[in-house]
Amino acid sequence: MVKRRASVSGFVPDLSTSPSTCSTEKPMSLYQPLAGVKVLDLTAVIMGPFGTQILADMGAEVTVVETPVGDANRHMGKGPHPDVSGVTLNLMRNKRSIVLDLRSDEGRAIFEKLVAESDVFVTNLRPGSRERARVTPDDLRPLRPDLVWVAAAGYDPSSSDADAAAYDDIIQAATGFVDTNERSGLPPVMAPILIADKVSGMALTQAVLAGLFHRERTGEGTDTVLAMYDMMRAFLLVEHGAEAIPEPQLSRAGYPRLLSAERRPLRTSDGGLVAILAYERHHFEGLIRIGGRLEMLEDERFVSRLGRLNNIDELYREYQRIAETHTTQEFVDACAAAGVPVHEVVTLDDVTNSLPMTDHPRLGRYRMTPSLAPGVPVDAEPRRFAPVLGENGREVLSELGYSDEEIDELENSGVVGRYRS
Repeated sequence: MVKRRASVSGFVPDLSTSPSTCSTEKPMSLYQPLAGVKVLDLTAVIMGPFGTQILADMGAEVTVVETPVGDANRHMGKGPHPDVSGVTLNLMRNKRSIVLDLRSDEGRAIFEKLVAESDVFVTNLRPGSRERARVTPDDLRPLRPDLVWVAAAGYDPSSSDADAAAYDDIIQAATGFVDTNERSGLPPVMAPILIADKVSGMALTQAVLAGLFHRERTGEGTDTVLAMYDMMRAFLLVEHGAEAIPEPQLSRAGYPRLLSAERRPLRTSDGGLVAILAYERHHFEGLIRIGGRLEMLEDERFVSRLGRLNNIDELYREYQRIAETHTTQEFVDACAAAGVPVHEVVTLDDVTNSLPMTDHPRLGRYRMTPSLAPGVPVDAEPRRFAPVLGENGREVLSELGYSDEEIDELENSGVVGRYRS
């Protein structure tokens, strides 16, 4: 492993031995802006749960309503419990889980009591499913007039695709993301991350925060529908709209530097891979001086930023020629000294193993992913550890005023799922 310099951009600290405790009361941060805000979460898989994870990390009390089989993220690979995958350990932190049969009259009554007690309701059911489940704004507004209601769906509710199923792969294909890979010389493949889900999940968080702020100002609730298709187009076309945004278009869509087939990590003389970004003129000059190619500093093709952009393939090839005359450590050190943003390529395993560890009180030791909530330290423990499916059902029902005997009856009848440790 190459030794990292403190001045190297993107330094990944080793936090694997950070001290931690098993306390479920330790706050993730002294800054908990959503403390006291109750969120009722009827979302599934990644998009919705990712958004509500951020809300939960901000201090919101998130109660997840699940089916008897549980959210799909509970079964995305192996984990320490049949209903808790490695994904779930972080995605469900700071949340409570209750299993409800919403088709039954008793289950519906419990759900309506939860709505009446909630500040926020979020769902990623499709429009038709929302109507059948009776969770539209018209259904829930009488229960809580100032409810912040947010739905995430695949497409705009006014479009012909409004009720079409939309998953990450579908949205990547529909928004031009797959085409960017083919344009850059790759096969027409999907990104190996759930990028559309997570971009939309962050937008969901923003919609909730905006709704809460509006309610604080006006006392009114809000109804918001987010379309994954639109969120991903907004995300992608910031740079890739480029010269195709003006009318008439100046060229086809796509930002040339990002679509260059030569844009890849540089291979060094000892076989290492290093990423650099010579974005500014002084970055370019620094790299050229490292390679001793001073004549390129006066080459008209590379004098201006636009010139470098228009000749980006040749420039990337030159950077590769420079890198392959140095070892990985030599090249990283030289770039850092010249002020060129640089980092050697690390593996997914390396990054995962750099995460801080903690102990789930029932499920054992695991690695904590960083929070997207502001002010949360990387090694901060959850207020609540990820629940097993239905783990908090009795707690939630007790808070609604149900007696132990009534809860037993609801569990025995299958209206409420029984927690299995």
